[in-house]
Amino acid sequence: MSVLVSVATTTGRDVPERLEFAAPPPGMLDLRRFTLSPLDDVGFLFALRSDDDPGVRLFVVPPLPYFPQYAPRLDAETLGTLGVGDAGDGETEPVLLVVVHPGQDGMPPTANLLAPVVVNPTTGAALQVVLDSDEWPLRAPLGAQESAA
Repeated sequence: MSVLVSVATTTGRDVPERLEFAAPPPGMLDLRRFTLSPLDDVGFLFALRSDDDPGVRLFVVPPLPYFPQYAPRLDAETLGTLGVGDAGDGETEPVLLVVVHPGQDGMPPTANLLAPVVVNPTTGAALQVVLDSDEWPLRAPLGAQESAA
């Protein structure tokens, strides 16, 4: 089974519901198998829940509807590990998701643009990558002016 992820404000890509991380996401110990579940009807918000520890859940969003200029450079090792091509390669192009931290104390929710989850949309292979550059913030606000949702 697959879920539709909005990779831009008007287009989407099918991604397998079950994701298998090549390495556990940072801070997730040995958890590698996750289920991606839509939380809306348009593909803008998802829960990523561990199959091995159902108490572990992250919220993720596709970054482009919220941050249209987001274009991180992924290294060849990451692309090779997941069996995907670079941006612009059509069907072999990876799908990116970013982890969202709910807002607290009146602050808006934030998205981690520094460490995107990179997904092979054909196989469900995934990897959370900490980018080498300081171009993208760890906590980018998801406010009304940035959001397309």
